[in-house]
Amino acid sequence: MIKFIPIAAQAGITGFESPAAEYTQLGMSLDQILIDNPTATYLGFVEGESMTGVGIFPHDLLIVSRAETVNTGDVIVATLNGVFVCKIADTKNKQLISYSKRHKKYQLKDGDEFIVEGVVTRSIRLHRPLKKGFT
Repeated sequence: MIKFIPIAAQAGITGFESPAAEYTQLGMSLDQILIDNPTATYLGFVEGESMTGVGIFPHDLLIVSRAETVNTGDVIVATLNGVFVCKIADTKNKQLISYSKRHKKYQLKDGDEFIVEGVVTRSIRLHRPLKKGFT
């Protein structure tokens, strides 16, 4: 069980009493905190830099739900012509939007093989590499 420390840590503060001295152990796991629908959720690692403008970077961990309905503005994982992509959905204009200066919007065309695999509900930044065997 992970111990929960109920404080808001501010980046940039220097020296403060250890909040771990009076931690609270909650009866919950990271799964309970981060995953809304376990049977419809999967994890994936990010490759590429097309979504850096929305804070999704290479090697980040994505939590993806197949249970969510796709809305315009959602970050999604999809297969486009046999390739997995992570993009912003524009359902009104039938576009996939990248948030990087080097990547343009993609207009979905008749004949494209396009399947939404799920909506990204969370992304996790890995500040240190995972142990071998996880990526």
